[in-house]
Amino acid sequence: MRIDLIALDLDGTLLDRNERISPRNRRAITRALDLGVRVVLVTGRGTDLPLRVSRDLNLNLPVICCHGALTKDFGANRTLVHLPVPLVYAKPMVEFAENNGLSLALYAEEHFWRLEGTRLYMEDMSGPAWREAKTFADVLDAAPTFLRFLGPESVAAMDRQFGDLPLSFRHETWGDFVECAVLNRDASKKNALQRLCADFQIVPERVLAIGDSRNDVPMLRWAGLGVAMGNAQPDVKSSVRYVTAGNDDDGVALAIERFVIAAAKRPA
Repeated sequence: MRIDLIALDLDGTLLDRNERISPRNRRAITRALDLGVRVVLVTGRGTDLPLRVSRDLNLNLPVICCHGALTKDFGANRTLVHLPVPLVYAKPMVEFAENNGLSLALYAEEHFWRLEGTRLYMEDMSGPAWREAKTFADVLDAAPTFLRFLGPESVAAMDRQFGDLPLSFRHETWGDFVECAVLNRDASKKNALQRLCADFQIVPERVLAIGDSRNDVPMLRWAGLGVAMGNAQPDVKSSVRYVTAGNDDDGVALAIERFVIAAAKRPA
């Protein structure tokens, strides 16, 4: 099977535990690009890290960010798709969180907000793209890309109060830590990748997708070749046919070498 496009998650997949790209992963991606294969980043992150990684790897395709709620062409500085949380739902959720001291981050395309003095639960909630607000009411003037509730107390309170809204709730657990991304119900990595592939007239059978999280599973199952990382949770690994090595052991490179580079060497 010839692969025309590789879709790569970032955290726990392309990036190692220190948020670095290994030399072997880098070489494999460069080789795939040389073979004419498109490479697309598909991440739950906001736009800051994906932009840096895309430029670092000399990728020239749009990037799928924010769990699929935002697809942006950084080269043209153009937003291709934005599926925000409708303001009629986002505003009461934000007010509830602020009034009850819940831990919340607000993503509005390329702007990321937290309250002044808030405790940072995740290392990725820092850096030059992050801004602080005295109150979210000062910055919530349009529908946000997504909301991010952090910690078991905040997630549980949000689920009780708003869990029946027609939105998408993406829960993730790491040990005792829990977070939930609240998104437009049409926003997902799979939907965004499917839309982008349609634009390039690439059928799913010629897509290699690699990821490690539960929000990657629909994308992995949609792709002709879905590969779970060795560090993925058991239910993620059991959802697909192929499992590669972990993100600290060149798992992305091993998958690309097997399904793209080695396949290119076989006689047609």
